Amino acid sequence: MEVILSRQIIATPNAPAAIGTYSQAVLAGSTLYISGQIPLNPETGALIEGSFEARVEQVFHNLAAIAEAANFALADAVKVTVFLTDLGRFGELNSVMARHFPEPWPARAAVQVAALPRGTDVEVDAILVKR
Repeated sequence: MEVILSRQIIATPNAPAAIGTYSQAVLAGSTLYISGQIPLNPETGALIEGSFEARVEQVFHNLAAIAEAANFALADAVKVTVFLTDLGRFGELNSVMARHFPEPWPARAAVQVAALPRGTDVEVDAILVKR
């Protein structure tokens, strides 16, 4: 038996527009795949300046805005992937993440990378499933 999932592109002005050949998110059946978000201000398209914490907050605000556009919430996250240019900031990231994701926590991977788009130091993508 073949199962065919619907596929819907999700886009919202409340999160940064895609800066490449990708969509902000794709909804397939009851699963939402959110593309990696960096700390861009959705109104100006500029990187958030200031502390690492402020940048991570913006990343999670961007993820939440895209989730909301698809009638999801960050509480629906089942998998999060974090990309950092310095894993030494992992503890700071955890503190901010704990404010945005309720327990039970989603599965997560965190990797250190040499560089990220626009020269930022953090990017996060997420997979959400409607409960």
